[in-house]
Amino acid sequence: MSIRVVKYEDLVPCLNAFIDTRTPGSDRKENFTIIGPGVSENPHQFVHIKEPHGFNIGGARQPPKCVNSQHSHETAEVFFVQSGKWRFMLGEKGQDAEVVLNPGDLISVPTHVFRGFENIGDDVGYLFAILGGDDPGGVLWAPYVFDMAREYGLVLLEDGSLIDMAAGEVIPDGRRPMPETSIAEVDALLTLSSEELRACCIMAADEVAEIRGAGQRVRPLIGQDAKLAWPHGFDVTQYDLASGHETDLASFGGRDVIYVHKGRLVVNVDGAAHELAPGDTATIGMGETRKFANAGDTEAVFLRVQSVMSA
Repeated sequence: MSIRVVKYEDLVPCLNAFIDTRTPGSDRKENFTIIGPGVSENPHQFVHIKEPHGFNIGGARQPPKCVNSQHSHETAEVFFVQSGKWRFMLGEKGQDAEVVLNPGDLISVPTHVFRGFENIGDDVGYLFAILGGDDPGGVLWAPYVFDMAREYGLVLLEDGSLIDMAAGEVIPDGRRPMPETSIAEVDALLTLSSEELRACCIMAADEVAEIRGAGQRVRPLIGQDAKLAWPHGFDVTQYDLASGHETDLASFGGRDVIYVHKGRLVVNVDGAAHELAPGDTATIGMGETRKFANAGDTEAVFLRVQSVMSA
């Protein structure tokens, strides 16, 4: 297909994706896998688009005071704040560094560092997420997460799947529990300061290199020539289109995923128009011609997540 669209209202959440799903304060989060398998530990997690893109697209929706427990990733993990006020914490227990993000802000958390995040706002918040690689692997949980999971009857297996002992499930023959994170594994992870963590963020109000044209502003966020220039396996660019304006018709040979933050965006792919609203995600076929237009009365703001093209 030339374009596939996943509307925000059609997202299918998983309410028990991870080992901390019953931990008080973490038991109300919703996990979404939009493109690719993600890192869910629940084999029944719904995946909207399974086709490999070279990166994964997902989302997290949490009510106020809901926490995603401390964990580490092997590949890039990027969040863009769609709604809510969020506190990101680094360290085994979140003690090393923190930063607060608001709508329109972006964070790229370095690999091999414990991170967690909490909705500290007054309303339900949503994070658009990007993970590096077709298979981002599993996560390494902080030791305290295993302690709390055991208390509530959940066991994580070596293959990354969950067993719900409280619901009467048993560990199948031949399969073993995941070894709990050791002190040596904790000590091997990176430690960052709050200042270093802030350098991994781009706030909506930050001044970054921009390309300005008639009715549009282009902000490279992640990529070789962007503010966050270290390798991610994908590039992220923000487009701000004034009402009534559009981009030029162009093609792209790699994977091109569109995510709408604000406004009403019309994506024209090979002459067919597709309208997207805030929170919607679309993936466009490789090599297809595309044009983006703002058909609304207010500014349209959207992200493009693109696979890195080899030279």
